[in-house]
Amino acid sequence: MTKNTQVMLMKDLSVELGSNKVLNEVNLAMRPGERLAIVGPSGSGKSTILRLLAGLLLPSKGSLKLSGVEQKYLRLDQNKPPDVRLVFQNPALLASLTVRENVGFLLDKQKVYSETIINEKVINCLQEVGLYDVAEKFPNQLSGGMQKRVSFARALISDSKKGKESIPLLLYDEPTAGLDPIACTRIEDLIIKTTDVAEGSSIVVSHVSSTIERTSNRVILLYDGKFQWDGTIDQFKQSDNSYVKQFRTGNLQGPMQPKDL
Repeated sequence: MTKNTQVMLMKDLSVELGSNKVLNEVNLAMRPGERLAIVGPSGSGKSTILRLLAGLLLPSKGSLKLSGVEQKYLRLDQNKPPDVRLVFQNPALLASLTVRENVGFLLDKQKVYSETIINEKVINCLQEVGLYDVAEKFPNQLSGGMQKRVSFARALISDSKKGKESIPLLLYDEPTAGLDPIACTRIEDLIIKTTDVAEGSSIVVSHVSSTIERTSNRVILLYDGKFQWDGTIDQFKQSDNSYVKQFRTGNLQGPMQPKDL
């Protein structure tokens, strides 16, 4: 594995969408194996950060480096894009493909492995997320929870041809939004396991307290285009910082004001 001291580095990074400055000269570094949660009110730019890291958007100013490589091109325009794997809030499975085809989609497309090896990899990844005998089923034949687990299996197998050339960065976008507490616990356990199995680092964007506390060891709070606070999860749970305190309590009084009310 490449001995990178940083998985991700943002330096004086800004994103401007029209007249709206979504991110304003932010600086952030992330270490290998780190589990980061990004929190903040809706519309604060959290999804923009995920789009940057997934290679779907480029900074307007400043620089973004992943595993030491500056990102000057969108992911689709790179011959060897960094190993970044995104798990969406919704499973985003292709309805016309079987589970096996969904999970092994990138490997099929790369045409590096034989069909037998791809099948073995798919089955192993499905077993890692607790799914058995579903490889030939279609997404509409599975429950919502099972579909979400398929999306985790897909994250495990993504960009497998890279081997250990880079440290995988797994991105989880609101993975437990709208779920009951028991379902949240199952998905949180799966986030931890998936990141461990991939031997990667992770970023979770979430508003759910248990998800933030259980899946991260570091938290940053984003508001008004800036990182207003950065600390460990223990510090986050105890901090008297006005931004953190308002986010934890949901108090309407504080420095963060809803933009859609």
